[in-house]
Amino acid sequence: MSGGGQEQEQGQGKDLGPVVVDGSNVAWEDQNANGKPQIRNLRDMRKTLTRMGFDPIVIVDAALHHQIDQPDELDKLIDAGEIFQAPAGTDADYFVLETAKDRDAPFVSNDTERDYQDRFTHLRQRRIPFMIVDGHIELYQPNVKQALEFTQES
Repeated sequence: MSGGGQEQEQGQGKDLGPVVVDGSNVAWEDQNANGKPQIRNLRDMRKTLTRMGFDPIVIVDAALHHQIDQPDELDKLIDAGEIFQAPAGTDADYFVLETAKDRDAPFVSNDTERDYQDRFTHLRQRRIPFMIVDGHIELYQPNVKQALEFTQES
């Protein structure tokens, strides 16, 4: 189960286009027993979004490498082009939002991005919040629908 049941799977087989993922936010959402962010969360989010019909663009900040439970695995995903790392000393949130704007895509994050509301319009319409419940990704379906409608109108 990838969360959200039948409604979550509605897009299966469709090409819903790109979706940008705040990877650091996702990694930290469900921490391991030692309080570390988990690589599993990133893999599961990519898998869930791909199954739904999205083309996920996952962006993490450089600091995550020093915090995550499996830094070598993160490096492999970055080297494979499955995850993009923002340059050291920069704010990955900026790159998440700029990429979503450039691609006219929704973005997955629980961060409301208040610092960027003046620069990036339509944050509320593009943002898809999520939860990780018992290891399963749960996307907030009303926002999935809203974000898709908004980006398809643009």
